[in-house]
Amino acid sequence: MAATARSLRASFSGVLMRLWRSSLGKKYVMAVTGLILFAFVVGHLLGNLLIFAGRTQINEYAQVLKSNLPLLWSARLVLLVSVVLHVVAASQLAHTDRRARRIRYSKFHILDSTLANRTLIVSGLVILGFVIFHLAQFTLLVVDRSYATLVDAAGRHDVHRMMIEGFQNPVVSVFYIISVALLSLHLSHGVASSFQSLGARSKKIEWNLKRVSLIVAIVLFAGFASIPVAVLTGLVK
Repeated sequence: MAATARSLRASFSGVLMRLWRSSLGKKYVMAVTGLILFAFVVGHLLGNLLIFAGRTQINEYAQVLKSNLPLLWSARLVLLVSVVLHVVAASQLAHTDRRARRIRYSKFHILDSTLANRTLIVSGLVILGFVIFHLAQFTLLVVDRSYATLVDAAGRHDVHRMMIEGFQNPVVSVFYIISVALLSLHLSHGVASSFQSLGARSKKIEWNLKRVSLIVAIVLFAGFASIPVAVLTGLVK
């Protein structure tokens, strides 16, 4: 029984490794991890928008997250693994694509190409840098240690005050808006591409996916950008 289990695990691991080594396998990995990260982005925005509901609501939301540490750290682990796999798969696919195009042409046309899919690597790297800074600022609290001492009247960490103080810095707000714009541009192509990699390939479905992805990207940008804009203009205090 034990030998059979080990044999099955070895076979399964072998299949996964062969899949990973193939371009198709890497596209599957990018698609699945991309959708996981997209779901997180949507959930993160919905949580952040509670700043407009007031100090009590967003601080309660943050407290609920922090009080469920096993769930919180499990989600963080899934996100970390997804980011690593997504970045590695994208880098390796880009490297393979460059090697496959050794013959250069004096004149060529880009077919079915958009600004979004031509800048996926660059926007992805900028977004990664932004995520690292954003985590350092509002999660790890290492950018400004005083954020850790902010407490509301109920004794909860005052996330509402922390976000306002953070976005009152114009440099931080502009960097945030530029980064979420690039994120939205990335998603306007990436979401549709993920579903296509997983099998949604008919012309009608492809057309609908591209339109829906664009609309979702615009909505996400408007939602994220509204927060620093509201802080800078004094709409949220």
